[in-house]
Amino acid sequence: MPSRAAQTPARAATDSGHAAKDSAGSARFRNTWFAAWLARPLASFHLVVAIAVLLTVLGLVMVLSASSVESYAVGKSAYSLFIQQAMMALFGAVLFYIALRIPMRVMRQLSFPVFALSVVLLVLVLIPGIGLEVQGSRRWFDLGFVSVQPSEIAKVTLVVWGAHLLASRQTERAGYKDILMPLVPAGLLVCFLVVLEPNLSTTIALGIVLSALLWFGGLPLRMFVTIAVSGAVAAGILALSAGYRSDRMRAFFSPGDDPQGIGYQARQALYSLADGGIWGRGLGQSRAKWSYLPNAHNDFIFAIIGEELGFLGCALVLGLFALFVYTGLRIATRSVDPFIRLLTAAATTWITGQALINVGYVVGLLPVTGLQLPLVSAGGSSLAITLLMFGIIANAARHEPEAVAALHAGQDGRFSRLLRLPVPEMYSPARAQAARARSTAKAKAKPKPKSGVKPAPQRRALPPSGRGRSEPPRRRSVDSDTARRTTSRSTESWRSTRAWEPSYPTKHDRDRGHSR
Repeated sequence: MPSRAAQTPARAATDSGHAAKDSAGSARFRNTWFAAWLARPLASFHLVVAIAVLLTVLGLVMVLSASSVESYAVGKSAYSLFIQQAMMALFGAVLFYIALRIPMRVMRQLSFPVFALSVVLLVLVLIPGIGLEVQGSRRWFDLGFVSVQPSEIAKVTLVVWGAHLLASRQTERAGYKDILMPLVPAGLLVCFLVVLEPNLSTTIALGIVLSALLWFGGLPLRMFVTIAVSGAVAAGILALSAGYRSDRMRAFFSPGDDPQGIGYQARQALYSLADGGIWGRGLGQSRAKWSYLPNAHNDFIFAIIGEELGFLGCALVLGLFALFVYTGLRIATRSVDPFIRLLTAAATTWITGQALINVGYVVGLLPVTGLQLPLVSAGGSSLAITLLMFGIIANAARHEPEAVAALHAGQDGRFSRLLRLPVPEMYSPARAQAARARSTAKAKAKPKPKSGVKPAPQRRALPPSGRGRSEPPRRRSVDSDTARRTTSRSTESWRSTRAWEPSYPTKHDRDRGHSR
């Protein structure tokens, strides 16, 4: 019979083996459960809604914490800025709901008129007496109860119209001109109007939008690099053209030259992040917001998050944006509509790029640009417009093929039934080709003769017997003739943006439009 000392190691080995099996089984269960949840038809939609809600709620809490001291110091209520932000969050929630209910077909039809209206607003805001000037910048319309920034609206309209334009014009053999015209001139016009305000930060965001549309729209890598380098050179020239912008660049490259002047804000942000440590000082316990860190509730709110919630709070914010990147690219990958692919991918790039630039200059990796942290920083127009964009992305998530099939089968879930959302339409490549052919036919139809001008005589078809008598031809629709000619001329493909197709052999080169 073995001794007790000999039994103990064997029993310990057996227990450790059981514990390892249990931990492996629980990890496998968690992975299986999460994978099963992601496989649900409306998982992307629920992820977008959850991310938008979490970031908005976190932003409201941090705006209240970061702005209460400054608001009270100037004689206002400690809740004044928080109340304004909460009201704009409610307005943004209404825009989110409206974006969920708009059909994609209507969104595409209204894309160009709304984009043209945003350009008109950018022109009007530059006129003295119409646009509101604050600290040398004329960017806002003062409506009394709220100020509206048209450059924020231009971001969304450029994304939607650009995606519609590229999805409509791209074919299997689309040339450079089809991708660049008129998207690039229109985008440069918007950037030029925003520069005149002046507003370099929003110009950078518009540049991100335009670059994302060109990249996902299939522009060859060689031309894309050329345009990207040209844009970077233009941004550098703009950064050095004005006094305050050149001071920011000088402070970034030489942070120790003027620590109490132009480099003060960035330096205080680093102190605030270092003071938070791993766990943070506690919610509401920031010391930098006591007039030590300028714009603590706006551009540098990420520093207050790091001070009060610590490294874990910063990791939570970055994790939510990383989850948003995954969700946006997931929607673009699973969608079959080229418009939804371009729209979702470009919007995801814009919002994520803006967040990374904000975090980058707060932690000292980039020069200070003034871009806000989406859904978190104080700013009514930015919050409402970003929630509108999140609503459009959530609408796109409901147009995934599996989601459309589930919604048509009545598996809409409690949330969709509560909001009474309409059932999305299934995308049909044949129907899209027919609509494109009809629009082409209308564009090529002969114009009607002017009043008072006698129309030119038309040929009459000879009868089959060859006699001299002729009969008027039967009425035939111009649309049908042109549509048949258009259909036979080329085989337009509904696969406009093929960067998301796993079977596509090349990544991103000039052979994109000529394969298959």
